[in-house]
Amino acid sequence: MTRQIALAFAALLLPLAPVSASEDAPLRSIPGVAAPYETTAFDPKADAMASIDAALAAARQSGKRVLLVMGSNDCHDSAWFANAVTSADLAADLAARYHIVFVDIGMPQVGQGKNPEVPTRFGFRKIKGTPTIAILDARAHVLNRKTAPQWRNASKRSVQEIQTELTR
Repeated sequence: MTRQIALAFAALLLPLAPVSASEDAPLRSIPGVAAPYETTAFDPKADAMASIDAALAAARQSGKRVLLVMGSNDCHDSAWFANAVTSADLAADLAARYHIVFVDIGMPQVGQGKNPEVPTRFGFRKIKGTPTIAILDARAHVLNRKTAPQWRNASKRSVQEIQTELTR
């Protein structure tokens, strides 16, 4: 009887427990961002190839690189990364180095992919997780092929860690 009461009490407290973005990552904040695990950066209606081509053309003119962010608005790691790189702490520094393109590829790792021609174009045969971040030179060569898939844990990284990795 005591056990049943304890379980009932615990069930009442469950709604009061903080909700985390994933089981092993506590909720964190990004200065100046109200909802760091939510984004609309990945426009499902955008012409992905045209956006990439425009960024590559701009890179040829400016001498910058392209930061191709393949992710999804529904992915907490993609949202975290998008919010981090567009935050006041990081946006200006990255804008000096990159043309940033957010492309909605859905979540192909769970069978919900979109725009499959984008990863294929850059030689990514299988997307292991989102976001997958490709750093491209102006000729569309992937400069970080081995580390591109390692961003799928972006929500576990601080804004400072992201900045350090992208500004080496």
